[in-house]
Amino acid sequence: MEISLEEINTRYQVPVTTAAGQVPENPSTQNTIDQLKMNPHIEGGYFVETDRDKRLMVNDAGEERSRSTSIFYFITPKTPIGAFHRNASRTVHTLHHGRGIYVILVPLGPGGSFDDFRIETFVVGHDISNGERLQWIVEGGCYKASFLIPEKEEKLESSPGLLISEVICPLSPTLLALVVHVSVN
Repeated sequence: MEISLEEINTRYQVPVTTAAGQVPENPSTQNTIDQLKMNPHIEGGYFVETDRDKRLMVNDAGEERSRSTSIFYFITPKTPIGAFHRNASRTVHTLHHGRGIYVILVPLGPGGSFDDFRIETFVVGHDISNGERLQWIVEGGCYKASFLIPEKEEKLESSPGLLISEVICPLSPTLLALVVHVSVN
């Protein structure tokens, strides 16, 4: 399901706060934040790290990293936007509850540059018969943003928020070479 940027901009009637947590959340949303022990996220919304693999690897940039990291990420009616940002590594997203729009900027230029790029938009939600996604993958190097949208019969202010899990999977140069070799053969 394709959604234009103009359509995204017309959905927001709630002012976006300058930092998560400045405006009190409704009791149900605040309960989720409290129960999951979430903190404000710099990109908007809230997050908590739920797992960090103790095994380490060296990523493409030569940095030592965990083999994977998992988080809960939650955008709410008071913090309805996850600002554009770029993950260095492949990230697997899984929906828990709510609905949202994701916008992905995929680099097509030489060496992954944004001299040329493709824009992907899609809805995440539970209405899979209408093309909504329960799980999606964003490759490393892409920019992504998320926008809370209401369920079909509700207003944004009464949304339960968009709660997802993200699993970040950095690739080592050796593993990347193996994946490319297996894919080609």
